[in-house]
Amino acid sequence: MRDLLLTAIIGVLAIMALRQPWIGVMLWNWISIMNPHRYTYGFAATAPVAMVSGIATLIGFLFTKEKESPFKGAPVWWLLFFVIWMTISWLVGYDPEGDFSLWNRSFKIFLMVFIALAVLNNKYHIMAFVWITTFSLASLGAKGGLFTVLTGGSYRVWGPEGSFIEGNNEIALALVTIIPLVHFLQLQVKAGWQRHLMSGVMFFCAAAALGSHSRGALLALVAMGAMFWWRSSKKGSMGILMIVAMLALLPMMPEEWWSRMETIETYEEDASANQRINAWTVAISVANENFFGAGMGYAYQDFFSKYGVYDTQPRAAHSIYFQVLGNHGYVGLIIFLILWSSTYFSGGRLIKNTKKIPEAKWAGELGAMIQVGLIGYLVGGAFLSLAYFDLPYNMMIMVVLTQKWVEKRGWESDPKIPFLEYAGLKR
Repeated sequence: MRDLLLTAIIGVLAIMALRQPWIGVMLWNWISIMNPHRYTYGFAATAPVAMVSGIATLIGFLFTKEKESPFKGAPVWWLLFFVIWMTISWLVGYDPEGDFSLWNRSFKIFLMVFIALAVLNNKYHIMAFVWITTFSLASLGAKGGLFTVLTGGSYRVWGPEGSFIEGNNEIALALVTIIPLVHFLQLQVKAGWQRHLMSGVMFFCAAAALGSHSRGALLALVAMGAMFWWRSSKKGSMGILMIVAMLALLPMMPEEWWSRMETIETYEEDASANQRINAWTVAISVANENFFGAGMGYAYQDFFSKYGVYDTQPRAAHSIYFQVLGNHGYVGLIIFLILWSSTYFSGGRLIKNTKKIPEAKWAGELGAMIQVGLIGYLVGGAFLSLAYFDLPYNMMIMVVLTQKWVEKRGWESDPKIPFLEYAGLKR
């Protein structure tokens, strides 16, 4: 029954995407991030639902007249440069044929990013994109957080099977990154019960992140929390709420969790940390000797046998920075860093440019929360291989589209959408 319902929903939305590709963007976003088909137990679990949504969206994009240039801000240009460099790196890399699936998966994500930038052009589109991105993850976080609370953190939280965030560390970082966007949506709703519900979702997302037993997620949560407090207009009440949440969550965590977190201070004695350092050392050596890097992956036996310090077992980078460095060399890493710096400062410009515009208050709030989320991603990403994960690129889409909306004074030309009022959202 679950399989039939899911495939029916996806089928209807895919057909709608043929005429309105922005719907296809939403469908792709939902499938790509949440992986709802992984929660079915029949034919839908392995059905090519992402491919169906992608093809329908691409067809709709080719024939629609309601599309614009996707190059709406500096971050988009830096993403283009990164995709070009990534492709060159793959073609001249160590094993282009073996790395094709990794390149193909990443290229599809980036292609959909450009399509989203081209077909989403008003506040209704932006808000729909934010809602779907946020609750595709927040729903998993609420479920995982409730599980953590009920079990006292004795078991780890995992993500959807076969996804970027299947691992406990990966789902934890994704949930830390999404918490600020939940708060942004909390600021947009009018009813008190809706705001309280959002507070509960944020609490459970934090609980799920802790329940993953991820040390990187804990560091990301601390960094994000500090940035969250700094960006809050009500620092006193926000600080109290954060302290109360931690006092509620931390005492319930089991001894195993505390023992694992204590290894942050004694990383030199921890085998997992030494394996990461070894992989980072190999990445640096690969980049030193290969201008374009190794391609879409550098975890090959030849490299680890030649450059490994602690051992010669090939392992993933466990860091977005060393992942990009080993894969695409120093130039690729520089482009990657500029991309996220540009996105962060675009969020800052949104805050600055909307201070005196009541109709665009939401845009400044979104810019601030994207900055907070990026801090979480960039800190936690130092310990995880999530350089090609959809979520941060979706945040880039949000900030670029919103900045364009402010520049063209979108509040004067946006279509009137009654649904916004029925959903309890502020205009």
